[in-house]
Amino acid sequence: MSIMKFYEAIQDAYRQTMRAYPEVYIIGVGVIDPKAVFGSLNGLLEEFGEDRIVEGPLAEQMLTGLAFSSATLGMKPVLIHHRVDFLPLTMDQIVNHCAKWSYMFGGQQNVPLVIRGIVGKGWGNGPQHTQSLHSLMANVPGLKVVVPSNPADAKGLMISAILDNDPVIYIDHRALHNESGEVQSGIYQVPIGKAKIIREGHDLTLVAVGPMVKEALLAAQVCSEGGYSIEVIDFHTIRPLDDMTIIKSIQKTGHLIIADSDWPYFGVAAALISQVSQKAFHLLKKAPKVISWPDHPVPASYMLDKDYYPTATQIINVVSEFFSKNFTNKVERQSTKAHVSVNTGPF
Repeated sequence: MSIMKFYEAIQDAYRQTMRAYPEVYIIGVGVIDPKAVFGSLNGLLEEFGEDRIVEGPLAEQMLTGLAFSSATLGMKPVLIHHRVDFLPLTMDQIVNHCAKWSYMFGGQQNVPLVIRGIVGKGWGNGPQHTQSLHSLMANVPGLKVVVPSNPADAKGLMISAILDNDPVIYIDHRALHNESGEVQSGIYQVPIGKAKIIREGHDLTLVAVGPMVKEALLAAQVCSEGGYSIEVIDFHTIRPLDDMTIIKSIQKTGHLIIADSDWPYFGVAAALISQVSQKAFHLLKKAPKVISWPDHPVPASYMLDKDYYPTATQIINVVSEFFSKNFTNKVERQSTKAHVSVNTGPF
């Protein structure tokens, strides 16, 4: 066990799997650049060479087709996009080929492919470099989608994705890259398709995705000081959708809030509420609430960007509505801790 930053944990996942499995290789635009994809490829080019750290042209559709075809032939490619916003350029390959290949061959063909996309945040990134798109990808049968929130899961989910026989969309947030935490050594896997209870409680179930996990934990701590016990669930696997962990939690709490790092409509939060309403409506004491990004693109202006993303304050305000309890003073004392570190420029 050692302390690693988020990006270092991803790097370690690559190194461990590339040493153990010669069929693993990394491909993408800028993967041999000295910046090493925000540090997550540090040292890998020197250790494994350009045969396994493969620089590609600025042709995302072609790179996806190449990675997909090599996966069908037994390789384990990891295709990296510096921004997840480039995935729409490759939708034909992802939706019509990667996602459907195994189904079209009756499960006799595998596509062990990881497509990693990084979500930007901070001034200058603007509308075209800050989208998350995990809900968009999760809508497609045949794809698995993961969004880690901490270094340990960043490594464990990456290893699980690389070793999975199905295509996995791995989305990590640039704003979390410098977050530190304990990470196991060697190869270990975090199960894909299973949400994780990271704080137990009995008054309210709070489900969070990606950067909102840190905000949820802070909100839960503030609420606990006011006498309310919040159960926090890290929803780090978007697809397969683990609604049963949520339902089991609601059996205790009777209340549900979902804090998603995405827009409010047609997304993960809506899918979860739909499943909960169909399977466990009788357990809910009040209507579920969703905390999300505003329903418009992310602005490029710093003055607008800094108020775009929800924080622990918004979560606490919604909890206050549930229980008619005012946490305002506590929010003012602790809200400065709620913000994840962000980069100070476009990259």
